[in-house]
Amino acid sequence: MEALTIATAFTYAAYREKVSQDLQYKLTHTPDDALLPYTQLNETRMNRLDKTIVLTDEVRAKLQQLKQKYTFYVISEGWCGDAAQLLPVINKLVEGTDAIQLKIIFRDDNLDIMNQYLTNGSQSIPKLIILDDKDDEVAVWGPRPVPATELIQENKKQFGKVTDEGKAALQVWYNKDKGETTQKEIVALLK
Repeated sequence: MEALTIATAFTYAAYREKVSQDLQYKLTHTPDDALLPYTQLNETRMNRLDKTIVLTDEVRAKLQQLKQKYTFYVISEGWCGDAAQLLPVINKLVEGTDAIQLKIIFRDDNLDIMNQYLTNGSQSIPKLIILDDKDDEVAVWGPRPVPATELIQENKKQFGKVTDEGKAALQVWYNKDKGETTQKEIVALLK
């Protein structure tokens, strides 16, 4: 997996800082950017989730029992609503153990990598690629937890596209779940 290199990746703190800097620049230089409102909303969401996401006792225990080292690469963008919901959870998992390091890459700057991890032919994000200590791919997860994916698929099936109601239902699901499903699904991929 040579395409995933540390040089092209950001730590969580550096990712958050870059998204914030890009947001401030766009507010003053390109206020008509169509993705700007999403990035603003996601900045607020991530700030809240960084403070409120808590690992379950079960997940915390599993993280402490990890015998192997892992690198989590996440393909993301600041405007992505699912990424805003899930990156803080993934970061909490990483903070819960010394066995995992987190590296985030921007989708639009790394389309060659993104195109290796399509979801049903689309560049859906976030996408988590888990590598072991030998840089072998262990698992790929994303762009959202299974129940959230099912909710969106059902909305798409019913209306031919994801409706505003579907998006609102997804937000309600994320709020009620509090990151617990994401924690469980990702930890289950680790040996």
